[in-house]
Amino acid sequence: MTPPTHTAFRSVVALSGGVGGAKLLDGLARALDPDRLTAIVNTGDDFTHWGLHICPDLDTVMYTLAGLSHPTQGWGLAGESFEALAMIRRYGAPGWFQLGDRDLGTHIARTLALRDGQTLSQITDTLCRALNVRHPILPMADAPRPTFVDTDSHGALPFQDWLVLHRAAPAPRAIRFEGPPTPTPAALDALHRADLVIITPSNPYVSIDPILALDGVRDALRHLPVLAISPILGGRAVKGPLADMIPALAAKPPSARAVFDHYGDLLDAVALEADDADQIPPGLPGLATSTLMGDRDDRARLAFELLDFAAERLR
Repeated sequence: MTPPTHTAFRSVVALSGGVGGAKLLDGLARALDPDRLTAIVNTGDDFTHWGLHICPDLDTVMYTLAGLSHPTQGWGLAGESFEALAMIRRYGAPGWFQLGDRDLGTHIARTLALRDGQTLSQITDTLCRALNVRHPILPMADAPRPTFVDTDSHGALPFQDWLVLHRAAPAPRAIRFEGPPTPTPAALDALHRADLVIITPSNPYVSIDPILALDGVRDALRHLPVLAISPILGGRAVKGPLADMIPALAAKPPSARAVFDHYGDLLDAVALEADDADQIPPGLPGLATSTLMGDRDDRARLAFELLDFAAERLR
């Protein structure tokens, strides 16, 4: 049964990275009509592999909202096969990044369209329409804006090399972004029309910071109510390397409070795991609840709780 749509906000913008952000977006999409929810998604993870333009976060969000994502690993497609990858490895070509057979179709279509002169925004809209994704998914930028991880042991690594090829083992010393800091016009327009911004439970350093570092984004957020959800629960990350990144980059133990402190005065309210309620920053409204999204019902439940809380405390 489809839950009733939430109508307290005219236009909600969610800033998102991959798996955690995609799960919350799936819940928000069940709570909000397509004209009331827009996702702005990190493209700092994008890279070229086998000559193809790969957009890990955009694709994770798109597959999740299309109901096609792998139910447990969070990325990739359910029921995927890897025959092409097996053949690539047999030939001795680079096989460290797992691309499934059907997933390759997405990357081929995107790469061909880019070569024809289409923008990443145009291509993302086409792909979403083909997969019946009704809620707008906007790349944060059309031009390449890659994320690099500076390390002492391996120098500067492109993000996917650091995360996947090196399994996030080299300690990060700094995160930086290259390329023009120009957001897509649609992303800026969405922020200017928004009456609530939700920072999803994505990695603040490599999923949300790339969006916040674009020209005009922080200025737009300072005029909007912003609610952030912690991706750290009980000192641990649900998925990914964030729990190790916080001590390395901020010299603090991993915690919800460390995440909120990182965002600083951009925040007007926070949400976090109930057992972490003592980490709500002083002076900020805080929703302490179950933030672990085990299934689609959990995602919808959390989305409605967040929207109800924001309607009560931020309007």
